[in-house]
Amino acid sequence: MTSDPSRDSSVAGEFTELPVLVRERIWGFWKFTSVNVGVAIATWAFLTGGSIALFAGAKTAIAATVIGNLVGVVLVALSTCLPSAKYGLEQYTALRSVFGTNGVRVLIAVMLPVSLAGWNAILAIMFGRAVTNVLGAAFGTEFDPNGPVVIALSLLAVAMSWLVLSRGPVSLEWVNKLVAPVLSVLTVVMLVLLLGHHSLGELAAAQPLEAYADDQLNFAAAVELSFATGFSWWTMMGNLARLTTSQRNAFWPNIVGLFGATVVAGAVGTFAALVVGSEDPTVWMIPIGGVALGALALLFIAFANVTSMVSQTYAEGLALVRAAGSVVRRIPWPLFVALLFTPAAVMSFWPEVLYDQFFKFMAWVGLAMAPLTAVYITDFFVLRRRRLLVRELYEPDGVSVYSFWRGFNPAALVAVAAGSLTYYLLLDPVTFESAEAFRYLTASVPSLVVTAVLHAALTVLWVARAGKGGYGPPTGAAASVPAGPDAADTERPAAVR
Repeated sequence: MTSDPSRDSSVAGEFTELPVLVRERIWGFWKFTSVNVGVAIATWAFLTGGSIALFAGAKTAIAATVIGNLVGVVLVALSTCLPSAKYGLEQYTALRSVFGTNGVRVLIAVMLPVSLAGWNAILAIMFGRAVTNVLGAAFGTEFDPNGPVVIALSLLAVAMSWLVLSRGPVSLEWVNKLVAPVLSVLTVVMLVLLLGHHSLGELAAAQPLEAYADDQLNFAAAVELSFATGFSWWTMMGNLARLTTSQRNAFWPNIVGLFGATVVAGAVGTFAALVVGSEDPTVWMIPIGGVALGALALLFIAFANVTSMVSQTYAEGLALVRAAGSVVRRIPWPLFVALLFTPAAVMSFWPEVLYDQFFKFMAWVGLAMAPLTAVYITDFFVLRRRRLLVRELYEPDGVSVYSFWRGFNPAALVAVAAGSLTYYLLLDPVTFESAEAFRYLTASVPSLVVTAVLHAALTVLWVARAGKGGYGPPTGAAASVPAGPDAADTERPAAVR
């Protein structure tokens, strides 16, 4: 795949799997904040806010959105951004210290394609419904939101995304620089229109769309969806944070960008859903903005969805290439990209299964990402005390202290599995039915606790005692590995070059 930039010896630090030195870092506080805002102001933020409106009115929704996103974003920033920023490490390279080399490969091979397929299908279906609603407004007709026209347009979105990415990501940077500011303006315009046509009293009095009879259960469901929104950033933030100039600049922009921007966009989605009576952003754009402005907004959302599909597929495709190595590298880039988009294309034939059940998809996100967040935090901060042996991350299995057992760390894998099972027992993502304890604990909080406690216990009582994983004090050559970016801004260790 000649389009893979990581194979170019002259490539910039942002594309290499090797540690990024301090002199190669490109983002300070404000630049990384703008990146975070651009990532957060995406069209799915409106859909997330609309999904929360299913269970909560305006006041409850705002409280749940703030609590859930703040906790989720802070934990994700701690678990992914600080290790990557400290050492300049690609996130999935750093995760070898948690799961082992083969454990990370399994994680990438299973988790990333499933997650990518779900998000791409949601964006493609939103593209289809957005364009369909514009056509309906233009010709004075109505289309079935799950009918053949929507399906055909969804497939068109997938095809357009493939066409752009198969030719290489050369235009992504300037396109994303356009999309983020326009989406930000669109968010503010929609908020102004909402507040201009509906008083705060009207918004506060609006009833949830499909609430349970139990207010406590409604609040727990809204908080849980917000938790999942915060945790959903886990897959990508470390790879962005490695390009920041300090750990402080890696952490705080998440609070301003991911948290702040998501809360504002989510609130707009919630208010609009409550007023119009639908959680689908493609439905409420025209009623709120009028035919002309609403149609333009929908068309831009359709365009923005394609750029989002291309961006996330490119990033996660590179992760798969790095994990699989020569086997995947032999596949021609256009064919490889087509394989990445195929699951989303298949899922687009049933819009009502995924898009109309978006809140259930978010529960699956929480089930996967909450335990992964917990195990990484526990390993890096508690068990390793914020120290990684960089050279050992690049040594082969059997040589590296992070080899564990044939490249797998069973303690981390068991802990994550137990955390996911805990989540499932409290909240079933398939049916969204919950246990009694969910009303008071949510599902993510117990999942986090179970994962953290079990990983710490298994590591101390089993893995460390077996001399696996490098949990003891470093000795010999390993002890000389630079402890942080300030010390590491020299020459890379020989084993890393």
